[in-house]
Order: sequence, then C-alpha cells, then structure tokens
Amino acid sequence: MQADAVLLKGPRELGVETLTLTDPGENDLVIDISHSGISTGTEKLFWSGQMPPFPGMGYPLVPGYEAAGEVVEAGALTGFKPGDRVFVPGANCYDGAFGLFGGAASRVVSDAARVTRIDRMLGAEGALLALAATARHAMAGMDKAVPDLIVGHGVLGRLLARLTIAAGAPAPTVWEIDPQRQSGAMGYEVLSPDDDPRRDYRAIYDASGNGALLNDLVGRIQKGGEIVLAGFYTEALSFAFPPAFMKEARFRVAAEWERDDLTATRALVECGALSLDGLITHQASSPDAPDAYAQAFEDPACLKMILNWEPSA
Repeated sequence: MQADAVLLKGPRELGVETLTLTDPGENDLVIDISHSGISTGTEKLFWSGQMPPFPGMGYPLVPGYEAAGEVVEAGALTGFKPGDRVFVPGANCYDGAFGLFGGAASRVVSDAARVTRIDRMLGAEGALLALAATARHAMAGMDKAVPDLIVGHGVLGRLLARLTIAAGAPAPTVWEIDPQRQSGAMGYEVLSPDDDPRRDYRAIYDASGNGALLNDLVGRIQKGGEIVLAGFYTEALSFAFPPAFMKEARFRVAAEWERDDLTATRALVECGALSLDGLITHQASSPDAPDAYAQAFEDPACLKMILNWEPSA
C-alpha cells in the first residue's frame, strides 16, 4: 500500500513523493486524509533547520500532526468502521521516512487509540482540533488561572481567547504588533503592547514563542502573577531576577495536549461553545505543498495553511 506524502529531506528541501506504508494490524485504521494543517511552530523549525535535538528526530521525515480524513479500513479490534470521519494527530507508518509527525499524506495507517471521531460537517476545520486541544491543555486543570493577557494573535492566541470566553471568564486582552493580525477578534480587544498601560495582570499566556519578552511580561504582572509559556522556544530562556523576585513571579510551561484535552475540545466545538471559524486563511492542493509550506512560514497574513488531499482539489 502506498500514499503520496510531504517529504522533508532536509532544511528547506521539501516535496511530495510516493511512499510505501506499513501493513495495518487488528488495532489499526487505514485513513484517507482529506486535509492536513501546516504548523508554524515545530514544523517551521524542522523546515528551517532550527529545531533543537528532539526525540525521534531525523530526516527524511513526513511532517503534519493536524489531519482529518475518513476511515477506509478498520481492524477487528478498533471499534471503528469504514466511513467514520476522524481527526488524526499524525502517523508513523512510512517505509524509509521518519513519522515523527506523519499526518501530511494522502493515506495513513494509525493505531486506533490515537484517532478521534469528529463531526463530518467540520470539513477542513477538523484538522484544527490539535491546536484547539493544545490551547485547552494550557488552561485546563487544577490551580490554573485563565489568561487575562494573551501575547500573540495567531491561531493559538485566538483559540486561547475564545476558550477563555467559552469558560465564562472575562474577555482577555490580546497583544499583537503585526497590523495584519490585529483584526479578527471575537469578543475581546487586540492591542499593541505600547497602547496598553496595565501592569497588574494575574495570568499572562505567551503564544508568541518570543523568549525575549520575558522581562517585559514580568513587569506587567501583579505580585504573585503567573507567566505561562505556551509557545515553543528554540533558545535558552532567561530573565532578570530582581524584578521577578519583587513580583514573586511564577512561570509555567504548557506542553502538548493529552487525550482528555482532545475529547473535551471536540465536545466544545460540537456543541457550539468553541468556534473554529476564521482561523483557516489559506488552502492549497497537495501537489503545491512546497509553495504552501513556504507561504505558511513566511507570510504574516497566513494564519493557518491547510493542504487539501482530495483528488478533485
């Protein structure tokens, strides 16, 4: 069994090639992918060659941990059936290529335990479930304060803001310095940091990935306030100790989503409490993947690029 897949052979060396897939077992699903998302965080770092050493890392690799598609074969022990619409957080099913992410392909083989049923009506937005679950993971759980300031109005920042409002909390403030990304707010205010005089935030969520902001953020929290690192940072992080000492600042790292986050987020989307509208700004057909990846990583106007794997696309 074969599939067309995005193959990253090295930094900026990306194309679409036909790869052989591993044979499915009784716990596996064969899934035809309709849409896969391009991550401007970790995938950009692999594409640019800036990713620090990472477990399972290596080239050539198939990127993509945001994919939606339809089950075409279901193993006897999976509990799924052909025709089920599912979200797939990547797959490691390729002969001769790393599947560290592995979702950017026309067909994948995946353990059913990794796959989640989704509403067919979601269409391309079904591929956004991982990002929404990542935002939920940063916020959910005991002793976690919802954000009253979010840094960055990309897709993750928007999802954090929408989840805050969905939780019934006061609308957060969002910082964004790029004029192209300041629009699109849904019930909250987007400001340039220079236009925000406030210095008593209780919980600041940084979705920018810019570690150089830490000292500025320390100056914006109230005493005992928390700074949540929700982005991905390639460089060592540092901050001046005396201001953090005076504020008794707390720092927390938000990692990737877990299964419960995915389940809870899907429920929020399906009941209408969390909207995914307006987050996909660009789509491209899968043969145009090299240009699509470059645009996703280099065009500030591109919030989220989706590859369409359907034959008619």
